[in-house]
Amino acid sequence: MAHPQTGSPAVATPQPPSLTPWHTLPAEAIRTALDAGPDGLPAAAAARLATAGPNTVHTQPPPGPLALLVAQFNSLIVWILCGAALVSGLLGEWLDLTAILAIVVLNALVGFYQEYQAGGAIAALQKLTSPQARVRRDGAIRLIPAAEVVPGDLIVLEAGDLVPADARLIVAASLRCVESALTGESEPADKRPDDLSEADLPLGDRVNMVYTGTSVATGTGQALVVATGMDTEVGHIAGLIEGAEQTTETPLQQRLEAFSKHLVWVSLGIVAVVFVLGWIRGLPTLALFLTAVSLAVAAIPEGLPAVTTVALAAGVQRMARRKALVRHLPAVENLGATSVICSDKTGTLTMGEMTVRVLAVADHALTITGLGYAPAGEILDGSSPPAGAVAEHVRDLLTILAVCNDAHLVEKDGAWTVSGDPTEGALLAAAVRGGLNLADVAATLPRVGEFPFDSDRKRMTVIATTSDGRRVFVKGAPDVMLPLCVSIRAEGGIRPLTDADREKIHAQVAAMGDQALRVLGGAWRDLTAADTVATPAAVEQGLVFAGLAGLYDPPRPEAKDAVARCQAAAIQTVMITGDHVQTALAVGRDLGMVTADSQAMTGQELDALDDAALKLRVAHITVYARVTAQHKLRIVRAWQANGGVVVMTGDGVNDAPAIRGADVGVAMGITGTEVTKAAADLIITDDNFATIVAAVEAGRGIYGNIRKTLQYLLSGNLAEVLVIAVAVMVGLPMPLVPIQLLWINLVTDGLPALAMATDPLEPGLMSEPPRSRTERLTDR
Repeated sequence: MAHPQTGSPAVATPQPPSLTPWHTLPAEAIRTALDAGPDGLPAAAAARLATAGPNTVHTQPPPGPLALLVAQFNSLIVWILCGAALVSGLLGEWLDLTAILAIVVLNALVGFYQEYQAGGAIAALQKLTSPQARVRRDGAIRLIPAAEVVPGDLIVLEAGDLVPADARLIVAASLRCVESALTGESEPADKRPDDLSEADLPLGDRVNMVYTGTSVATGTGQALVVATGMDTEVGHIAGLIEGAEQTTETPLQQRLEAFSKHLVWVSLGIVAVVFVLGWIRGLPTLALFLTAVSLAVAAIPEGLPAVTTVALAAGVQRMARRKALVRHLPAVENLGATSVICSDKTGTLTMGEMTVRVLAVADHALTITGLGYAPAGEILDGSSPPAGAVAEHVRDLLTILAVCNDAHLVEKDGAWTVSGDPTEGALLAAAVRGGLNLADVAATLPRVGEFPFDSDRKRMTVIATTSDGRRVFVKGAPDVMLPLCVSIRAEGGIRPLTDADREKIHAQVAAMGDQALRVLGGAWRDLTAADTVATPAAVEQGLVFAGLAGLYDPPRPEAKDAVARCQAAAIQTVMITGDHVQTALAVGRDLGMVTADSQAMTGQELDALDDAALKLRVAHITVYARVTAQHKLRIVRAWQANGGVVVMTGDGVNDAPAIRGADVGVAMGITGTEVTKAAADLIITDDNFATIVAAVEAGRGIYGNIRKTLQYLLSGNLAEVLVIAVAVMVGLPMPLVPIQLLWINLVTDGLPALAMATDPLEPGLMSEPPRSRTERLTDR
């Protein structure tokens, strides 16, 4: 059947692909299912676009200004005040009416302003969509808007591209994708068009798939689009964010609501008693109404909403000075009740930047100081810098790692970033820390040939010219490099590589692996004039083994102390990451989160539990690994079902649903994606986990200030009630009319209460356990 406008063959649109395990299907089966040819779709795919819809994430409009304003009046204290104002108006007491309504409106405007600034989590997901995409249609590569990509399109990927849709790889050459925002893994993931059979593989292990919003670090590839728009993994996350809205009130809101209900019944009881006594004594009905209004006004702490808002606002300012920006006022108080902090690993508990931790050369294991890409630090052998032959061996290994490298270190405004593969950037930083000048290395060893890294060879080879001829430099996985080596650079010089040497190197690799380090080896050899460089096999032989480099994403220096402070305050810390379980456990041990009694769980194991079983086990699990966005949200919900007040922190798109669903969602301000920031209640501007702990302390202090302020207001209001009640009972004239009571409550009660609400933090707040959700604001 032809398309009615173009005459081109119509392209059928398959059913929504979100439930299909595309990574388990062969390429030809996917082409058949999507009705796509080997040269892509026909040039005119308008029919499919019309049916499948644009490749965009749907957004829900935020609540309108009117709805937000009306929501500010959803408080029992506000309703009581409005009722008192109504009675005052009916009795012609216009000054009373005006004063009461002024308090109500002022409080509503403050709350409205705060909430009007929030919103936009779903809309921010659209920023992850590449504005342009290269697709192959009718055999020709075309550049089209990413929104027009449809299932069945053959997309063409190159280094630096954002992936426009979820797609199954058909062809890949040295392809590596940065998926940290989606999976939580700090290293780029190797991608290859393998056939996979396991249907429930974690997202990070699906090497034959590329996903919307991730980026291509190196290599090229072509992939068949299997999902667009809301059917993509990012679209799925958007749906989770929509359904992850906080459904519970904050502990303070719950306590104020309960307190207000008690206050209503006590006030009504006093009013009823006084009214009956006055009626028995024959007082005029109008006078009794005025008395009832006076009693209601006297009993209600009119300044409480304003004082609460001021206390929270003062906390917001205090936290802003400590690098924590609050987007929702109730989150400040909620922080003070925190009993659980669930944190992403990459970029939150760790630096989010790969760093070379250990170099192993010539029977020496050397530690490198300095974190991230900033080339500052030094290499230490024991307690002193290496000297003599060891130093030469170090320079040889670092030279290999610097020459076999396509990344660049970039400094801007005092901050260092890497252009290219993050792992290669870490190797360059290590080379600089070891005393190498990268410009001199490039000038003295110009590259004349290379065989790029690929997932089959697991190594990269560069041929460079030296003053004596040509030299081959090889960097890659030790297990595939050792069989290519015949010699080793030992402390006494170059000598043949023995079986004992190989065993020792394997033991070093295993020891580094136990520390969750990613291990790379370096080797080299000189070429003769007769040597050919036509193939990798021709040059990657007869190598001299130079040493090993162990890399990791280091814990943040301040995170360990912050975790200890949480433990002292009886706050449970939980790591939730998309990384491998061994890596997560190693980081957890470094931070003091993991003990002998700690348990770890993977996403696959979590899938085997229903919500009831997870609720029973969640309190015993410290580390979750290889988890998805949906898993993170389930973990947060399980803690909440056990009565916990949960803080969820993170920086990636995959953290956004759990951040939105937690009692307090915290996003990292520097490394956090726009999606995560928009979903959060709190943004940490220095990406410092310790700042979250400081915010919890501030929240505890704010609650304490509100509590003592409430007790002060009640004591004053109780005295007013007793004065009026006693006057009516003994037949004295009304001592205070409603407007006078309002004046007393606002001036002699309200202003001192405001001072109490802004008191500085009391010492020892973080040595106490979190308060219970059921704890009362006041006692007898």
